[in-house]
Amino acid sequence: MKLYSYVWKRILTMVPVLLGASFVSFLLLRLTPVDPAKAYLSVSNIRPTEEAIQAIRSQLGLDVPFWTQYANWLWQLCRFDFGTSFFSKLSVGSEFMNRLPITAALALVSLLLAIAVSVPLGIVSALGKNRPIDHICRFLAFLGASLPQFWLAYMLIYFLSVKMDWFPLQGAESWRYYVLPSFTLAFSLIATYSRLLRAGLLEGLEEPFVLYARARGLGTYAILTKHVLRHAVRPVVTAAGMNLGKLFTGTVIVEQIFGMPGMGGFFLESVFHRDYPVIQSYIFVMAFVFVLGNLAADLIQAWIDPRLTRFEEKGGK
Repeated sequence: MKLYSYVWKRILTMVPVLLGASFVSFLLLRLTPVDPAKAYLSVSNIRPTEEAIQAIRSQLGLDVPFWTQYANWLWQLCRFDFGTSFFSKLSVGSEFMNRLPITAALALVSLLLAIAVSVPLGIVSALGKNRPIDHICRFLAFLGASLPQFWLAYMLIYFLSVKMDWFPLQGAESWRYYVLPSFTLAFSLIATYSRLLRAGLLEGLEEPFVLYARARGLGTYAILTKHVLRHAVRPVVTAAGMNLGKLFTGTVIVEQIFGMPGMGGFFLESVFHRDYPVIQSYIFVMAFVFVLGNLAADLIQAWIDPRLTRFEEKGGK
């Protein structure tokens, strides 16, 4: 199977997943006990009389059958029209365009930072198995897996912002505002990725081809970089692809702590005000990010190991 065929096959599998995510997000909001028309009137400070409710239901297209409403919303999504916010009366799409770059930058920087730190840690830990450097790396991984993000965020603010005044407290005006929140999000990922890479390297170094490579006179560095690392990094790539969506949705608390005007705070405001267009659009966009992260992981896996495309061509047999 050619690489482009593999890519198209993976893209086509995204369609039913996104359709399912759109339907679930649309259905769940319709199952809530609060009528969207009443929610619209409440945030607009309009008395919810029966006449007003009927007028708003007609205006919002809620007076038509469920499947017609869903089809209309799908058509809006196809035209990148996410509707109008009940609370701000602004286009949801424009609000997303203003806030999504901040969340995207925070998530991507955190992911790249986690990979940049965890790869050297995993390599050093594997090469120095059961030595002091390995114990230090394992201890750091234990801290990363156990420390709550909100506690780490407040500690970083207290020592690096308040006491030492190295980094600003709140905002997103320059790169310096992203340092502390990015490290907060990346710290737990570093623990996961470094342990995955260490386990993969230790398993790879026990393979027969390593023994043959040593018999040919190859050094440890050449064996590690040219043969073992290429396969040991695959679990890290898979985890990174899955964590991309989690980072986008998991920045809510961190963005609130560091006062960043990203998607997290916008979503919390929409939940508080029962802003249905924002909530269902946010769920769909985050589902799209999850699927996109998994797609990127699959493509990188296919680039690392071309045998995956041949496996797909044989029908997984």
